[in-house]
Amino acid sequence: MFTGIVEEIGEITAVEQLTDAARLRVRGPLVTGDAGHGDSIAVSGVCLTVVEVGGGEFTVDVVHETLRRSSLAKVAVGDAVNLERATPAGGRLGGHIMQGHVDGTGVFLARDAKGVTTFALPEHLARYVVEKGSIAVDGVSLTVAAITAEEFAVALIPTTLEATTLGRREPGDLVNLEVDVVAKYVEKLATPHLRGRGNNGDGGAEERS
Repeated sequence: MFTGIVEEIGEITAVEQLTDAARLRVRGPLVTGDAGHGDSIAVSGVCLTVVEVGGGEFTVDVVHETLRRSSLAKVAVGDAVNLERATPAGGRLGGHIMQGHVDGTGVFLARDAKGVTTFALPEHLARYVVEKGSIAVDGVSLTVAAITAEEFAVALIPTTLEATTLGRREPGDLVNLEVDVVAKYVEKLATPHLRGRGNNGDGGAEERS
């Protein structure tokens, strides 16, 4: 589990294309300080497993499903990425509960002088995003300030702009999005009843004479 509080900005130092996968090497002196084989580190919001670590860098394998859903498919050597170690049991929940399971990508649209930043929102994710709710953008826990059917806005403070890659984003850049997992579970549990089916799957109505 992660909380969306980025610990450091890392850098991609190597990209190796594999069959239906990719191997990335990432520089991150802070997050590798206590990292070992099998540990989880979120790379721009994507939970990845450390397979090698040393010299302030770590290596991860990115499978096809992750490449399909995230911006890591287009990552290149020299790119900056947000890094966060998994939250230990009993650790502070500084942002919100995140799995590091990216739901899709959005597009950076604009940022005004006050830090209000707008992103395009994929249609299939719009129903999970609500005003004043939480959303993860490139692994950063953010509060939704405004939303329409096609985009959402967040207010970024100077610290967030400086301490994460969001301050370096330009219009047209892809960003990873993870919506609130609770919303997805609620939808799954409620859908049968919203369609008129009861617990027994009998349509929720009794035949009366």
